[in-house]
Amino acid sequence: MPVQESKSLGKTESPFWGMLRESRKYFLLVTVAALVLRLFFYFRFPHVTGDSLIYGDIARNWLDHGIYGLTHADGPQPTWIRLPGYPAFLAGCFVLFGREHYHAVLLVQIAVDVATCFFIADLARRTLSERAARLAFLLAALCPFTTNYTVAPLAETVSIFFTAVALDCAVAGFMASAEGLGAWAAWTWCGVAVSAGIILRPDGGILLVAIGLFLLWRMWRRPEERAQLFWAGALVLGIAVAPLVPWTLRNWRDFHRFQPLAPRYASDPDEYVPDGFDKWMRTWIVDYVSTEEVYWQVPGDDVDLNNLPSRAFDDAPQREQTEAIFSDYRKTHFVGPELNARFANLANERIQRHPLRYYFWLPMLRIGDMWLRPRTEMLPLDTRWWEYADDTQDSIIATLWGLLNLMFVFAAVMGVVRGPHPRYLVLMLFFVLLRSVFLGTMENPEPRYTLECYPVVFVLGAAWISGWGRRMPNSSSDLTQPRG
Repeated sequence: MPVQESKSLGKTESPFWGMLRESRKYFLLVTVAALVLRLFFYFRFPHVTGDSLIYGDIARNWLDHGIYGLTHADGPQPTWIRLPGYPAFLAGCFVLFGREHYHAVLLVQIAVDVATCFFIADLARRTLSERAARLAFLLAALCPFTTNYTVAPLAETVSIFFTAVALDCAVAGFMASAEGLGAWAAWTWCGVAVSAGIILRPDGGILLVAIGLFLLWRMWRRPEERAQLFWAGALVLGIAVAPLVPWTLRNWRDFHRFQPLAPRYASDPDEYVPDGFDKWMRTWIVDYVSTEEVYWQVPGDDVDLNNLPSRAFDDAPQREQTEAIFSDYRKTHFVGPELNARFANLANERIQRHPLRYYFWLPMLRIGDMWLRPRTEMLPLDTRWWEYADDTQDSIIATLWGLLNLMFVFAAVMGVVRGPHPRYLVLMLFFVLLRSVFLGTMENPEPRYTLECYPVVFVLGAAWISGWGRRMPNSSSDLTQPRG
């Protein structure tokens, strides 16, 4: 971190710590407000999901039996359905606070999330100003959508933390390189943060790709920095993928297969994957409600075909074909090879009829739903928030929740459109766009998958708000210039 001479102390001091010292009352009050908000969710809406129990089972078997695996009737068996990052986090919490003490895990996540707010503030300070840093800190501290996931034993909170750290360190590295200063510490920590993000969730690699693309673009625009940026990129890449080496070797040893990440469908090698059913889902699914009502029900439960939207059928014969498939599914509540092939044939027929719908329009709509729908999936509210006649109170609360989310997204968009533009805006946009495009390919659109982008949302929102009533230079040709 660059240093400057402190006039009051007569010694070198980090600009970030100097900002905290000069605005200590502000940061203290907002930190207290952040803790109060998170503790409110902790006492009112703690949420242990099925995924939480899977992570916890792996962590417990890892500690008690030395097996990274899931519990079966004949004991724990090795698994590769989840990367080891979050199970390792839970294992550490279990060692410190007791086995399966999930409430302690939630308190640790609250502390992690508050720490995230400080890294977001530092990112805004580096790329904008101290005024924007204070605003970004406030937005991050009081955002209920990231807060909501601190009280669920899931990887989101820790993933958001490492995303903020990686972006902050990457910007510090670019700034130091531009000024001809030593940047290796910043790039090293950037690599560590990216590595942690990948080992938590396989889609954490999207940030590595975004940083790599920006490095290449920067090298093209700044020939004088090419050597330093090349070695910076090599350092980040090497550190980021290093933990995947022992994981890949372990998978080869236990399963005799090459698997450097976690499989797309979170399945073990001996599990049957109904990929035809998943493909059929992608030919029509757009919103989260269909994830709950259809995707998560198969296999194991009945599916109410009345919940399928009209876009799930192209015509009456196709509706009849779909009803026949689900009629056979209800006999066993399992999608075996025969049923899976029928789903795949139906999906191929729909794709052949409307390829643009499958490859472009539906992914775009899924992206829009993940960004814009009310983020009520972790609250005790009806998922069908728009059906006011069925549950008016839930619908009103969900609508207000959705409007609040729109305000955050709108502020971020205005930060891009109106500015003032943050330095290294292109890096941030690379990450958000790449992640959004990836999410559009999924057959289970869940709003939580966009939360890793919220450090950028907070910075861009703070940029726009900080510019109210001010005129600041805003040249598109200066988007990647370092801020002194």
